[in-house]
Amino acid sequence: MVTASQRFLSLDVFRGLTVAAMILVNNPGSWEYVYAPLEHAKWHGCTPTDLVFPFFLFAVGNAMSFAMKKYAEAGNAAVIRKILTRTLLIFCIGLLLNWFPFVKWADGQLVMKPLSSLRILGVFPRIALCYGAAAFIVHYLKDKGAFVMACIILLTYWFVLIAFGTGDPYSLEGYAGLPLDKLILGENHMYKGEGVPFDPEGILSTFPAICNVIFGYLAGKFIQEKGKTYEMLARLMIMGCILIFAALCWDMVFPINKKIWTSSYVLYTVGIALLLLSILMYIVEFRGLTRWTTFFTVFGKNPLFIYVLSGVVVKLYLLIRPVPGQNMYSWLYQNVFQPIGGNMVGSFLFALFHVCAFAAIGYWMDKKKIYVRV
Repeated sequence: MVTASQRFLSLDVFRGLTVAAMILVNNPGSWEYVYAPLEHAKWHGCTPTDLVFPFFLFAVGNAMSFAMKKYAEAGNAAVIRKILTRTLLIFCIGLLLNWFPFVKWADGQLVMKPLSSLRILGVFPRIALCYGAAAFIVHYLKDKGAFVMACIILLTYWFVLIAFGTGDPYSLEGYAGLPLDKLILGENHMYKGEGVPFDPEGILSTFPAICNVIFGYLAGKFIQEKGKTYEMLARLMIMGCILIFAALCWDMVFPINKKIWTSSYVLYTVGIALLLLSILMYIVEFRGLTRWTTFFTVFGKNPLFIYVLSGVVVKLYLLIRPVPGQNMYSWLYQNVFQPIGGNMVGSFLFALFHVCAFAAIGYWMDKKKIYVRV
């Protein structure tokens, strides 16, 4: 991505903005006190927070559009090996992050976290699977074939939910992916944040998420081919508007929903991503206003590493107990940030502090030319 960063700084900014937003929405001081835009939609619908993860997958596709050309020059066997290695590595990082810090508090003492309750899927495993699938699709089907495959996936997913769902096929209870996850993963290895075993990064909903990467790749290829022209910018914005309109129309029969990653949600998030990227490109590439970009580019140059590091730090907070019965996470919020701004503002300041802290780490890494590639 060195060449991409030099030619299109806005792509680094987009990627960095996404990572910063992921850290912001994942780390409020208290989950009881969160501003509405920083919360996920309860079920149907889409908040600004619901845009963050699909934006990251879109950014993965953008980066892939630059890397795939280098892969192709190495030969088919090398491409397969590279894609499989990167997919497996990211997936394993996700598993380790789910298990970390490997111990937990039980009855006042630390005990090993059992593998029997390890969550298998999640954000990083989904990134891995979507990257791997999209990379193979692009490699073997090329650009037009990848676009057609993405359309087939989105329509097939809609059909599968209707054909195999029960009752309301777009509800948690009637969702066709739920019994599939229970069968293959097992309830002990699924997310239980909804109060019942249900994985928002489940097996079936991973298929439409692949399309976010494919569309990100196609957008990156289009930007490279057209270069810094107003025609490119206008067409990106028009396509973004078309996708948002199509998504809102589709929403009337196939609701926009992040937790089951509906096809309308894919079009909606890709459309907004195209509009945001267009705005960033106009500001950065066409107007040359770049002084403000450093804060975000330091995230964009080490995106996976900084995101993993943020997860590690938070999990250590939850493990460390400065006083009996209270972990470091809640202690910091209650003793540092809540006294400053109260419940809501203090909770937001806690999250914002951590965004700035990881920006500082990213800035130091950039100055030292330390770039962790997966």
